[in-house]
Amino acid sequence: MNYRVNQTLKLYFIFILFLGWSVNLFSQNQNIKSDFWNNVSFGGAIALNFGNNIFSGTLAPSAIYNFNPYVSAGLGLSGTYNTQKDVFSSTILGGSIIGLFNPINEIQLSTEFEQLNVNREFENGLFPDSEENFWANALFLGAGYRSGPVTIGIRYDVLYDERDSIYADPWIPFVRVFF
Repeated sequence: MNYRVNQTLKLYFIFILFLGWSVNLFSQNQNIKSDFWNNVSFGGAIALNFGNNIFSGTLAPSAIYNFNPYVSAGLGLSGTYNTQKDVFSSTILGGSIIGLFNPINEIQLSTEFEQLNVNREFENGLFPDSEENFWANALFLGAGYRSGPVTIGIRYDVLYDERDSIYADPWIPFVRVFF
């Protein structure tokens, strides 16, 4: 039993020496800066809609990592609040994973998986279930014209189901901006 304790102590000692040696190596290279943040672009969406007793607001920040001039991938968050006076209100929160491919500088192809938690509350007993809480998924395939940091295009939700989707149509135009 004493032999195992000695072996374990030796392994810990070797590990600590290796860790100290590694920290020393990294501290010698403090002048080399990571290119990671130089390859990250930030963007997102802000949307406001006002109408006759209707309000809708969305805030959706996102960030992508540019692996090279052709391929990028990233994450996005989304928050939306909708209300129609004396009818309903809803809160939609979620996120997405996006992949972008630019075969040429002016064309951008995209794929995006989005998962949103929807919480709706109907007022005045219009529906038997006055409150709903569910997850809505979407898988978008898109194409757009790109000029500088702006891409204008259209995307299609391949998981679209008329009964379960929060979108009115599977085809959704978009304007995407990353800086």
